[in-house]
Amino acid sequence: MFVPGMYREPDAQWIVELMRRNPLALLMTNGGDAEGPYGTHLPVVPDPRPPAGESAGGRADLTGTTLLGHMNRGNPQWKALRPAMPAVLSFAGPHAYVSPALYRFTPTAPTWNYTAAQVRGVIDKVESDEETLAVVRSTVRVLEADFGYGWDMSGSIGHFRRILPGVGAFRFTVTRAEAIFKLSQEQSTETRGRVCRHFAEEGAGGQREVAEYMNRLTEVE
Repeated sequence: MFVPGMYREPDAQWIVELMRRNPLALLMTNGGDAEGPYGTHLPVVPDPRPPAGESAGGRADLTGTTLLGHMNRGNPQWKALRPAMPAVLSFAGPHAYVSPALYRFTPTAPTWNYTAAQVRGVIDKVESDEETLAVVRSTVRVLEADFGYGWDMSGSIGHFRRILPGVGAFRFTVTRAEAIFKLSQEQSTETRGRVCRHFAEEGAGGQREVAEYMNRLTEVE
C-alpha cells in the first residue's frame, strides 16, 4: 500500500477505529497455479481474546493482533486457503470527491479525499464446530453493539448450529498494518478549511464523515 508521508495516520488507534467503524473488508489471497488471486468482501472483527502475554488493547502497532471472519464454505477462496497462508485485508473508510470549485484559485485539479486501512498477515482456518460458532457469536456481538438495535442472539443459537456446515471461519494474525488518511494535507490551511466546512455544512453521507476526520487531523497537527 503506497502511503506518502503526509497522509500517514497520526497513531495506530486511527487504524483500529477505521477498521471498527468500517468492518466490511476485502480479503485477498493468492490461488494455486492458474487459480486466483481471490477477493471476498466480508465483515471482520477483533478477536476478543488478547494475544498471550498482552493486554486486551494489543500492541501499539497492531502486530500480533488477531481478527476474526467467516465466509461461505462453497467459496473457491475458502477451498484454496492453506495453513498460515499470507493474506491481505483492505478496509475502506469515508471518502469524497473534491471539486476544484471549492479551492477558489486556478490552475488546479480535482482530487479525491479518502481513508483506508490495509493489514497484512497470515490466515488460518478454524476447524472445529465450537470454534466456528464462537467466531460467529463474536462477530454478532461486535456488529450488533456497533450497528444494531440490541438484538439478543440467544434464541437463534440452534439456528446458528444448523447452518454451521456451510460456514468457514478463520483467524487472521496481523504482521503489518498501515493506513492512508488523504485529507487535503497538500493544500494550504485556508483551502483545507474551506473544503472541510463545505463538507460539514453542505455535504452528505461520506462528505460529512470526511469532514470529521479533517477536523480531527487539524486538532492533532
